[in-house]
Amino acid sequence: MIIYSASTVPVLQVGLNSDSLSEQQMFDYGNNFIRTQISTVPGASMPFPYGGKSRVVSVDIDPSAMQAKGLSPVDIVNAVNAQNLILPTGTAKMGSLEYNVEMNGSPKTIGELNDLPVKTVNGSTIYLRDVAHVRDGFTPQTNVVLTNGQRGVLMSIYKTGNNSTLSIVDRVKQVLKDYGPSLPTSLQVSNFFDQSIYVRAAIQGVLREALIAACLTAIMILLFLGNWKSTLIIAISIPLSILVSLLCLSALGETINIMTLGGLALAVGILVDDATVEIENINRNLAMGKETCRPFSMARNRSRYRHSFPRCASASCSCRCFFFRASRSTCSCRWRRP
Repeated sequence: MIIYSASTVPVLQVGLNSDSLSEQQMFDYGNNFIRTQISTVPGASMPFPYGGKSRVVSVDIDPSAMQAKGLSPVDIVNAVNAQNLILPTGTAKMGSLEYNVEMNGSPKTIGELNDLPVKTVNGSTIYLRDVAHVRDGFTPQTNVVLTNGQRGVLMSIYKTGNNSTLSIVDRVKQVLKDYGPSLPTSLQVSNFFDQSIYVRAAIQGVLREALIAACLTAIMILLFLGNWKSTLIIAISIPLSILVSLLCLSALGETINIMTLGGLALAVGILVDDATVEIENINRNLAMGKETCRPFSMARNRSRYRHSFPRCASASCSCRCFFFRASRSTCSCRWRRP
């Protein structure tokens, strides 16, 4: 059973590739350097990178040489653990100067591990290079990432909490831009997927559709009714309704995403229909009630009584469809493996 929701889709995917660096080095830069920097971004979650090879220091033992010298793999493990230590250090003050004190509890390079003594037999010291070989290796690779046919590393950034997708993507890009000079020049960092592009396009689409709807509806009201007041009401009601919706979303702690923008785009069409019918009906009742002492009040009350129930029924049908969809999915989609 796979549980699918909006949080399981990455908001940004970053790829690493290089012509000179090995897969171990690319994975090491992505996991230990770039990943630690991106983890400081609020609302960003980043699992281990895909592709590459997880770098490890491998000790390849020679069974024949070990048997000839009377050693076992346990002796190799004990020798490496005892002579490859990270010991706490401090500082030493000499006069007006303070020096860092470094301990030689571990070799500085991988090649120096081959010079570790394992055992002394009859005054002769057996070194690690005599029975094994230490190299810069990797764990068994379980996945491969290709960038234009070249092996690389893929890092996916996910959104957590109520943070905005736009703010997370912008902050991650800023971190990559600031940290980029610290990376090797041969390491190329590129964006494979950016969800903020679709969110920004949805925002622009909602604004564009709202502007077009307001202009066309205002022109239609002005041409058919010839009333500037009604035209002004239509032109103001659409952007004002969107602004109130955004304020309500902010008050409830919700963020702007593709789902909320899609709901706003749908609501704009319903709002245009209701506003057009209401304005036309008020003007019709206003023309029919000219003989009364309060024609506008009568026209408003007649329009409200005649159209309140149809508008409520229409809105409840739309809400019922969304409520039924949400109740079935419980805010997530469950897919069963075949």
